[in-house]
Amino acid sequence: MQVKTFHAKSTAQALLMVKESLGDDAVILSNRTVQQEGGKVCEIMAAVERPEHKAQAASAARAIGKVRAATNGNGASLGRTKDDVLSEALDAGLPFVQEWCRIKDHFTALLKPQMRLDELAPRQRVALDYLEREGVEDEVVMDVYQELRRNPELSILPILDSLASAKPFGGGWGEKFHAFAGPHGAGKTSCCIRLALMEKKRDPKARICLVSADQSRGQGRLVLRHYADLSGLAFREVSTAEDFAQLKAESGLFDRILIDLPGLEREEVLDARLLRLGMLPGEDFAAHLVLPPFLSNAQYRSFEARYRAESVKSVIWTKLDEACTYGAMLNVAVRIGLPVSALSFGAGFRDGIAPAETEMMWRLLFKHQLPGQQNCKENA
Repeated sequence: MQVKTFHAKSTAQALLMVKESLGDDAVILSNRTVQQEGGKVCEIMAAVERPEHKAQAASAARAIGKVRAATNGNGASLGRTKDDVLSEALDAGLPFVQEWCRIKDHFTALLKPQMRLDELAPRQRVALDYLEREGVEDEVVMDVYQELRRNPELSILPILDSLASAKPFGGGWGEKFHAFAGPHGAGKTSCCIRLALMEKKRDPKARICLVSADQSRGQGRLVLRHYADLSGLAFREVSTAEDFAQLKAESGLFDRILIDLPGLEREEVLDARLLRLGMLPGEDFAAHLVLPPFLSNAQYRSFEARYRAESVKSVIWTKLDEACTYGAMLNVAVRIGLPVSALSFGAGFRDGIAPAETEMMWRLLFKHQLPGQQNCKENA
């Protein structure tokens, strides 16, 4: 892995330097403002995977350098930058990480048969078995088992509450700007419209703006504009950092600004996309990862890595009515540690989303009960 640090007067210039030096496959490791020569500049650290033959050549070159000596022909010390050190550490660490993942899988496979289910109460055994059938991963099941074993009288719900949390979308979120990111087809545009209508229902006087950032690449912007016109909501489009700066300049006109982000391109990461659009982490900006609950574990892990960013504050689960199991909600929560903010379902835009609560999540997991179904049954 090759790591380099770039300095420029602006984020846009630094990103251009990253692209020119490392190519389109570069991953942004950090972005910050630093003091340099009496002024403030943007510092971006980026990395790119080397092709195998280049990695081997670099490794051989480093070995030769060690054999020779840490001096040049004049006896002066050879300078090694922090980028060189970080590159070597990452290159050396990758095989270890892969090996550790394999070791962890073997440990889980060995420990699972040793689960003494007879030590648990019948109700606890049933719950544990249900988690497995719902697709909850083995390591999560093992964590739950260990907690139940320590206290045979404990219900499983307090344990699940400690593993996954909810922060309902609505008044508890103080940020004005909310961006919705996720893979193609996850339901980001529908989620954006539904949340806008939900906020409008909660407060009819709320001034809400729907924003399309798909850069005219999809049909989402047309749907967003259409429903904004029908519902009396403002509509804007953002394609560049300059567009977003203009939106921030007029943000005083709105109480909520909901931004529909397009899915990432192959090998792209969310941090780079947000930086290009000028959407920097801050007190007034929050991003939400939008996911459906029926993808494979490999897909979730890939999306978790690519959509990991400082600005991402919650997960929104969509297309709940199309899923057969809901174990993914618990798996993702344990791995990334973010709360769930909303649950989306059904075909219509109105009343098709609910602010998340842990009770709703466990009703989905154990009863396959969509939000609102309990109230319907009680009123019937």
